Amino acid sequence: MRLLQVDAFTDKPFGGNPAAVCILNEAQTDDWMQSLAAEMNLSETAFLLEEGEGVYRLRWFTPTTEVDLCGHATLASAHALWEEDLVQGDDEILFHTNSGPLTAERSNGWITLNFPVVGHEEGPVPPQVTEAIGVDPVRVVKSDFDYVVELASEAQVRQLSPDMGMLAELVDHGVIVTSQADDGPFDIVSRVFCPGLGVPEDPVTGSAHCALALYWQQKLNQHEFDAFQASPRGGILKLQLQDDRVQLQGQAVTVLRGSLSHDVGKGA
Repeated sequence: MRLLQVDAFTDKPFGGNPAAVCILNEAQTDDWMQSLAAEMNLSETAFLLEEGEGVYRLRWFTPTTEVDLCGHATLASAHALWEEDLVQGDDEILFHTNSGPLTAERSNGWITLNFPVVGHEEGPVPPQVTEAIGVDPVRVVKSDFDYVVELASEAQVRQLSPDMGMLAELVDHGVIVTSQADDGPFDIVSRVFCPGLGVPEDPVTGSAHCALALYWQQKLNQHEFDAFQASPRGGILKLQLQDDRVQLQGQAVTVLRGSLSHDVGKGA
């Protein structure tokens, strides 16, 4: 089975968000996939199983749990399939996932993912969200996957040092901290913290931007955004909101390429 490590949402090695991509030659058990994800110890390991020409079943695992949506590991998966010549040319890729069908297209060095919009709602917020952030928020809302915390400035987002132990109590949600960009080429900035899911700070988070696209569209009344995730590694995304879908654009770089030993596969 082929195994790659891909840096997603960057055009340079050692930037963006690293994901492992395992291209299965046969179905494996959930426990086996979870064990490999723990072994890789990256924020996500993606597992691909071919279901037809250009059609793949795709699942994502953190080191501790399976997740229902992951943007950077989907970008890495599409990149890996084209890099390994398992999908020809720039043919579209269809992924069957726990979040429904997702597609990937490639053009001029950029990969475009078609993802569902993630909505949000007002409501009670656990006190540890704002206590752990340590900065008075402009607004806090809850999406299907995360709490979205808007701060007053890009500087506050970049300088944030949250209490990870407190955030780890949120075992079923992460926290997206965001603001408008102060100036320069970007419209919005963000950081994402998910210690309760085994990922203290995620370097670049595609799924978070499925929530941020709608959040900022409603606030700024625009449908396209250049976004920067201001983690230490950093990552660039282009967003376009189209009804109930978000077009996520990014680039990717293969860092490692190898294969799992035959005995490892037999252990399923």
